[in-house]
Amino acid sequence: MSASKSFKPYRAADYLQSPEEAAEYLNAAIEDGQPAVMLKALRNVADSTGGMSHLSRETGLTRESLYKALSECGNPRLSSLDAILRAMGLQLNIQPRSYDKARNHNLETTGTGKGNQ
Repeated sequence: MSASKSFKPYRAADYLQSPEEAAEYLNAAIEDGQPAVMLKALRNVADSTGGMSHLSRETGLTRESLYKALSECGNPRLSSLDAILRAMGLQLNIQPRSYDKARNHNLETTGTGKGNQ
């Protein structure tokens, strides 16, 4: 008779132990380009940092509004997203896309950039 093995389902939250790991995880989710993927990643990070009840206390947002904002079809306000990220020890950081950097470089070298007007 073979011994059966029990498996624990994979939970990303079990592997997100620091704000740096959470930031890398969320950045990868954002690179996917699908809002639902990023929202799922935010829910996973919320689970890793104490769950929705803890996040609600830290942000001042109700659990219901957090569940709605971070649902698959959620559309959180910028102020809510900022509060959520701050509670997770994270912040928004806007950077140019890599293809935009190449495009801007090409504009500058061909003389069609802002500095040549």
